Amino acid sequence: METDNYGPPKDEQELAAIADITAQAFAMPLADSETVVRKNFSESSLRILRVDGDVAATLTLIRMGQFLGGRAVPLIGVGGVGVAPAHRGAGAATRLFHRFLREMRDEGAPLSVLYPATQPLYRRVGYEVSGARYEIHVEAASLELGERSLSLRPMRPSDDAAVEACYRRFASQHHGWLDRGDYIWRRVRTPRNDTAYGYVVEGASGIEGYVYLVRSLSPQGAVPTQVLKLTDFTATTPAAARRLLRFLGDHRSLARDVMWFGGADEPLLALLREQTYQVKLSMHWMTRLLDVPRALEARGFAPGLSGALHLDVEDDLLPENTGRFVLEVEGGTARVRPGGEGRLKLHVRSLAPLYTGFLTPRALQLAGMLAGDDASLDTASALFAGPAPSLRDMF
Repeated sequence: METDNYGPPKDEQELAAIADITAQAFAMPLADSETVVRKNFSESSLRILRVDGDVAATLTLIRMGQFLGGRAVPLIGVGGVGVAPAHRGAGAATRLFHRFLREMRDEGAPLSVLYPATQPLYRRVGYEVSGARYEIHVEAASLELGERSLSLRPMRPSDDAAVEACYRRFASQHHGWLDRGDYIWRRVRTPRNDTAYGYVVEGASGIEGYVYLVRSLSPQGAVPTQVLKLTDFTATTPAAARRLLRFLGDHRSLARDVMWFGGADEPLLALLREQTYQVKLSMHWMTRLLDVPRALEARGFAPGLSGALHLDVEDDLLPENTGRFVLEVEGGTARVRPGGEGRLKLHVRSLAPLYTGFLTPRALQLAGMLAGDDASLDTASALFAGPAPSLRDMF
């Protein structure tokens, strides 16, 4: 009988095994995989499942936050999930997540988010699709906005704190965006195998916007042109938005395409004269509530709303989440108490897209993912209404 053991890697042999799994799972050169694994090991973010002493599966946990309803909810992101080829198809990833989710729940984390390579695995352990990431393409030639009133200059290392504060002001107003930690900022500033060039826009109050851009060549056309991929693009004032768009438009003799990620409601596109852009779905992300009461109390709600919702939740992996809860919302803040009448019945997996506002209660009812009376459905619709949840960052 196989014996499982879970935890962080403990020696060089296990780090080498993780690097090998990662290289094969993501089709990476082994040298690149080893660099990534060692960096994650130094941050104590690797977890593995051992089967009879061998490393069978691995993941990377990322501690950060997610802005929901204007408040940052503590979040455990998951990346780098891989299974050793000899252990594929034997349930190693499922068993890894059972142990991992229990650890994170016991640590006090209310929420987890990931991008799925396959959905059935994550649905089995309580995740569900809860938001989207969109890819935005704009023709550089259309970015002639005539805005040069604010100064723009190359970014300096001393700007890092002000840039992060600028991002946080912007992200807190975007439902679903990350309250970033070091892991995500590293991906923004030092993308793998690329160079990101940073520029800031300054106004009377300091840095009002910034952009990190990566330049690459497009193979299309007789004459190669550049593609500008923005690893981050933030403006907290209309003037800063117009100045940054003009800066990108000044590249029109070099580049045809400017690309970045965001939501379907990208506000910068409203500044363009014509519909010289495309917005397309890049990927959906999935959410798992680890602590139902704490997650509900951590997110924000519309200040003008008040109401009570009687929930009956089922969770076959984390039994503390199973039972009846009353969600009471007043003045943008929620309180949760045990008990109540359990009028809205749903699995913790179905609670995830309701919690983020990705699906309405009636959409979930039509999908057979919850059951409730009309009054409860109306209350839930009002409480969780809001902008569609989106993410800019991949992890």
